[in-house]
Amino acid sequence: MQNVEELIDKLHLEDLHNEKHPAIFDENETYDMLILRIPVITDELNNVSLGFILTKENSYFYNIKENKFEELNGVYMGPYTLVDKVLDKLLKSFLKYAETISDMEESLYSDMADSDFLNNWLAVKLEILRIERVLLRTATTMEEFIDYNKDVDGFPMNHYVDIHEHMERTMRSAMLQLSKLDYLYSFYNAKSNDKMNKMIYILTIISAIFLPLNLLVGFFGMNTTGLPFATGEIGTYYAVSIMMSMVIITSLFVQKWRKKIER
Repeated sequence: MQNVEELIDKLHLEDLHNEKHPAIFDENETYDMLILRIPVITDELNNVSLGFILTKENSYFYNIKENKFEELNGVYMGPYTLVDKVLDKLLKSFLKYAETISDMEESLYSDMADSDFLNNWLAVKLEILRIERVLLRTATTMEEFIDYNKDVDGFPMNHYVDIHEHMERTMRSAMLQLSKLDYLYSFYNAKSNDKMNKMIYILTIISAIFLPLNLLVGFFGMNTTGLPFATGEIGTYYAVSIMMSMVIITSLFVQKWRKKIER
């Protein structure tokens, strides 16, 4: 193992030590360095960087937690086996986002969405965007690695193409879920706007009915002489009758106005 560490450039060692290093493929005369950053979904979303050193004789995985190189079985099959396991877990665990979005969709259609709908929507979308962004670079790096080794004898082309296809499949699934989230957001906004329009409509009707009444009450409440019905015994009756008539006339006008708008 000491020979492998002495073989690697110091800058490459720093890259392998970096837990958050993005995916990269770097070819050299004596060795090649491959770092693949892959999302890991457990209770929360994380990303792991898998660093490999490939020589003509063998391949080595850099264990960041234990800070050492681990010799793998074969030049190409060792990295493939390790990456394939991580990607299989990603494909299976990514299904939780589809289930979460389906639950959000069902609650929205049944008008049972809670007040945290937008917060949950944003959290899910951010996580899927992070997965898509990380996998986009990792898939590009894997494509470079495959293209570089495609003419090498003994290179398991089909195995690595399968890994690349798994990455592409996860990205396609991520894009599909993102499009569903965008649709849910549009539908949520449409429902919210509809509720808001109904509230505004009710307030408009109330304002249209009570505005004439306020004007009439203000008129009879003036401290001036010669007001109508001020001297009669049934002046209050006349005033109330006028106000009720105005309420009826205003209501009929609002209904006619509503039908005209709907048409």
